[in-house]
Amino acid sequence: MTQTTRQSAVALLRRPSVIGGTCLVALLIAIVSTTKVVDAEEAAVAGAAQQFNASEYAAQRYDSEVVPAIEQNAVDITQLLEAVTADPAAAGQEYGHRDGPNARYAFAVSGTGVAGPVAGTLLPLQIDGVPAGVQVSLQIGPAINGTALRDAVGFITFDQFLNQLEYADAATELNNQVKAKVLAGFDAEAAAGKQVSFVGAFTYGSNPKLIQVTPVELAAAP
Repeated sequence: MTQTTRQSAVALLRRPSVIGGTCLVALLIAIVSTTKVVDAEEAAVAGAAQQFNASEYAAQRYDSEVVPAIEQNAVDITQLLEAVTADPAAAGQEYGHRDGPNARYAFAVSGTGVAGPVAGTLLPLQIDGVPAGVQVSLQIGPAINGTALRDAVGFITFDQFLNQLEYADAATELNNQVKAKVLAGFDAEAAAGKQVSFVGAFTYGSNPKLIQVTPVELAAAP
């Protein structure tokens, strides 16, 4: 190769386009050499490991964390409803929990009342001292609605979950724990006319005249 030819080759290699292409090739080689190829089976296993299991989440926390928190923080329902009726915001700050300034307060409560006839998924109670016009009922299933158990404990918050779906699923599975461990052995039809005692939680605000308690403890007098 003549001196002139060598100078031309060096000049060509120093061109930006050639330098960029060379760097790109080197980068691709580095990426390929350090990339692990994952087959479909490995990907499926990894995805399953990362998937949130709401049923498992609720089962692990219901007896050990949720029920004790509700029991320890439960306020007599007549006292609570009197406070809520007088000043909902002040009562919420003193007795309740909510996950964010725009959320409704959820409360842990206890009480005793005379059960009426089952009304769909609810067991209405007549409780002395409850403000006039307010109906307290227990959710008895088969459908248990709302997020009262999740929210009333105060330590389960949205930022612990990946998204809103997982957050909602956690509440649903806590309700399912109630169905399996509290309501499965309770005869709501036979409780009519009897004194029924309960500990549970409710969310206040959607209809202040209708209080629907999700129970974690429930017993009817003989």
